[in-house]
Amino acid sequence: MDAGGGRPAASPLDTVAAAFKSRVMELQDLVLARSMFPATAMPDLASVDASVTAMESRVQDIRRCLQEELDAIPKAKKLIERSLKQQEKLQHMLANVPSGMHVDVFATHLEQSSSRMLPERFNFSSSVPEYNECELKIKEEPVTAPKKGRAPAPRWYISTEELDSLSSYMRGRLTLEKVNIAINEVASYADANAHLVTCPTNKLSEDKWDKALELRKIAATEAVKGKPFFLEVDIKGPGLKLDQTGKAILTVLRHLGRFHETRIGRHRVFILKKQA
Repeated sequence: MDAGGGRPAASPLDTVAAAFKSRVMELQDLVLARSMFPATAMPDLASVDASVTAMESRVQDIRRCLQEELDAIPKAKKLIERSLKQQEKLQHMLANVPSGMHVDVFATHLEQSSSRMLPERFNFSSSVPEYNECELKIKEEPVTAPKKGRAPAPRWYISTEELDSLSSYMRGRLTLEKVNIAINEVASYADANAHLVTCPTNKLSEDKWDKALELRKIAATEAVKGKPFFLEVDIKGPGLKLDQTGKAILTVLRHLGRFHETRIGRHRVFILKKQA
């Protein structure tokens, strides 16, 4: 509605149509005027026909552009919804990231998450996105970085509210810092295993061959296929050890849905879950 409460304001397409109709009427008047001079009528009519044809083509272009914009609206809405969900996840990570994790590691995960979220038409490059390698550290301990082109293992940190929701016997003396450092550490184990699974055999050192073959068999099972995982034998600290505290942390993480576990052969396998 316009400011005076009258008829609704005309759409841009209606305005173009009205202008087009007005122009056609003017051309019709000119044709009638020119028809009084038969000698010049045919060239003038040809010029009028060319002008009308060009205007019709322009109107079709406008309609096509408007339709493309209308078709893009649902995709834009979906992108906005995904962006809001991603924002919630990143805010959760930022609020609960352990102090032992380097800022550049968090920034890398932010960049990788955002790149995977964007659909192809919104990417600034037509090529398949690659992910930067980083040196993952917890308390200065280097860990194998994720291979380029592969998403890193999820680091779904717990919040204060989640820790407080646990019963006192399960929580014990665990702190938010200890549990989230452990989350970061098990993700680094999963990244290291994924590297051994996908690394070409000719690039593996001899001392890694046996473990790589064993991990590839585990990764090929139906329960694990395509998912980040680590083994109980991978747990060596410093943030998580197989002592009483470490076992309590594993119990808490399993209870809070950060992973589920299964047994494959002689191994106890922990499969990490992504944040919902």
